[in-house]
This record gives sequence, structure tokens and C-alpha cells, in this order.
Amino acid sequence: MWFILALLAAACLWFYVDRILIGYQIADAAAHDRPRGNLSDLYPRWLGARELLLRGRNPYSPEITLEIQRGYYGRELDASRPNDPKDRQGFAYPVYVVFLLAPLIGLRFHTAQLFFHWLLIGLTAASVPLWLRVLNWRLSLLAMATCIVLVLGSVPATQGIKLQQLSLLVAAVLAASVACVASGSLVSGGAILAFATIKPQLALPMVLWLLAWSVGDWKSRRRLVFAFAGMMAALLAGAEIILPGWWRMFLEALRQYHQYTQNESVLDQLVNWSAGHFAGDVLAAAAVLLTAPLLWQARKASPESPEFGRAAALVLALTVLIVPMYAPYNQVLLLPAILSLWRDRTKFTSASRGLRIAYALAVLALVWPWLASIGLTATWFVSYDVAFKAWKAPFYATFALPVVVFALALFNSQDALRWRKPAE
Repeated sequence: MWFILALLAAACLWFYVDRILIGYQIADAAAHDRPRGNLSDLYPRWLGARELLLRGRNPYSPEITLEIQRGYYGRELDASRPNDPKDRQGFAYPVYVVFLLAPLIGLRFHTAQLFFHWLLIGLTAASVPLWLRVLNWRLSLLAMATCIVLVLGSVPATQGIKLQQLSLLVAAVLAASVACVASGSLVSGGAILAFATIKPQLALPMVLWLLAWSVGDWKSRRRLVFAFAGMMAALLAGAEIILPGWWRMFLEALRQYHQYTQNESVLDQLVNWSAGHFAGDVLAAAAVLLTAPLLWQARKASPESPEFGRAAALVLALTVLIVPMYAPYNQVLLLPAILSLWRDRTKFTSASRGLRIAYALAVLALVWPWLASIGLTATWFVSYDVAFKAWKAPFYATFALPVVVFALALFNSQDALRWRKPAE
């Protein structure tokens, strides 16, 4: 029954995205003369990699940026048009991302796009058993299949797959890295972790945590640090060879990116309307300070222990909360925390009234997009005009879910992450 319900929920959400959300966006773009090209987040990176590796052109250059705009938006952006997008779609990635995309540069973009679409679906599905391995939680095949269907039919995964966002690739790389560590393959875990830094803002918290965890038992865990450092050195050296001085160009591209997109975190979005940007920074700092002592206690946890899994889940929940990008697709990183909270649900359902209410709010925020998409799908067959007007409904819980999941994961870790010294 749960598997059938999961299929229904996922199908309705994909229908909502294809017919209602994208339909509304097309109509809105036409009404405001807003350009729409391929709108693939893979395209700027694919074009930059192709031009660098095949023709030796600088992917950070203004000329490449204009070429990207012609493909991504369908034309170059015009500052004199007030409705044109603000995101210039420059190549704002470390240049070593081209090593991951190199196999695709010989393909026509349509073919590369189709391959990457199915690659993201496969990697996102594979992240479920990987995180279950980290959490040391065994599920039946049917239960795991239900989880995979729900993950692939969630707003973050659907948006990321539709946009071909590299965030989903990074999320899968992080899952593979932590799963290798949990299985005792520290060298593989460290080497894989280096590739997640193609999106430094998403990878940095996990990198810092795993490095701190390695120091907790340096003699047996130093291989992770050496493997990570060795792979990073290889990536940086290779990047310097193919584009000398790339890091200065990357930092400038990053500065410009944050300037014209004015990226904000989930916390910024929650408080900006009333308290300003400074309040979001204060809340982010508070979240880090609340998390740090628990992770410090967990630095000696064995990789196969529940403490290690919960700590990794908490790190990613914190990442979603504070990273300066509130896009829903980044919330695929909440997967291990959600799995952990569901496994430990009896702790909350039998706890105080306040915790039961918080847990119920988290469940509501999690299932709301599916409930809304089911309702909108049914409405679409009666009146698509009404469905279009309510297109925002599945996103109403977008900012609530990361906050509630983080708070519950933090509470759940207070006891689970406490490391007791063995009796001497």
C-alpha cells in the first residue's frame, strides 16, 4: 500500500512540474518578454569545459559568458530590459569541474543533456541505500524502493533533475564518500570527497567535519586526510596546468555571481522581511555554535556506529540551513537527516508535547508538496486556470522544512552523539 501511495504521490508531483509549474513559467515569461532557452544548469559548465579543453578558451571570459547566455536563455541578456533575468550564468565553478565533464564535451548538447538527466536520476536513487548504509539501517527491498520513489518524486530532486543541477551530483558524491568511510574504506572516501568540492559551499561543512573526525583518531584515520589532500592536490595541479591563474578568475566570477544574484540562505529568507540580512547571519552563527559541541563529541565515534551516521546527517542539515543559496534542489542534502528522524520516530512520538508537535510539523512540511501536487493535479483536469493560479502551493513549506529538520536532528544528536570514554 505504501509503495502504491508513493508512486501516486511521485507521479502527481512530476505531473504538477511538467504541466502546471512549467506551463505557468512559460506563460509568465511570454507575458513579460522574459527569455527562455534550454534553461539547463549543465549547459554553462558543459560549454565552458568544451571550449577550454578543445579550443583553449578561458571559460571565465566575458565572451564565453555571452555564448552561454545565447544557449541558456536563447539570447544575450539586455540590461535595458527590466524583466530580463539577473543571473548572467557565468562559469562560476572551480575550473577542475571540467575533468568530470570531459566525457561529455564530444557529444552534442542534446545528447549530453539526455545522458546527464538519467545520470542524475540514477545517482539520486543510489544515494538512498548509501545513506542507509551510513545510518546502519537495513530496510526490506520494498521499503527501500518506496523511499527511492519518494525521493525521486520530491520537489528537491524533481527540480534538480529538471534543471540538471550539479547539486544533485555533489549530493551523490557526498553520499558515496561518507558511505565509503562508514564501510572502512577511508582512502576511497577521502579521494571521492575531493570531487564534491566542485561546489565548495555545499562540500565545505562535510569536509571540515570529516577532517575533524579523522583527527579524533589520527593513527587509524589519517589515510582519509592523505587521500583527500592527494586528490585535491591533483585536481588543483591539473587545473593550473590547463588554465594558469584560474583561481583568481574563479574568485572574481564568484564575487560577481553573488553580486548579481544576491544569494541568500534559508535563514536569510525567513528573517529578511522583518529583521534584515544581519539577523540571518546571527541565526546561522547560532546554528553553527549549537552544532559544533555535538560534532566535537562525535569526533571519536567509530565509522560504523549510529553516532557517526547521525553526525553526518546533522552536518548536511546544517549545510542546507546556512549555505547562501535557498533553492529547493539543495534540500536533497536533508535526506540522511530525514531518514534518521524517521528511524528514531518513536523517540519523538513518545516524548513531550512540544517535541510531538515539532515532529508533526516536520512530517507535515515533508508531505505537504505531495498533498498540494495531488490537489493541483486533480484541479488541473477540472480547471487549468485555477491550477495555474495556485502554482505556488507545493512550495509553501520550502523554508520551514530545513529549519524543523535541523532542530529535530540537533535534539536527536544530543544523546546519540555523546561519546562515552571506555572504562580504563
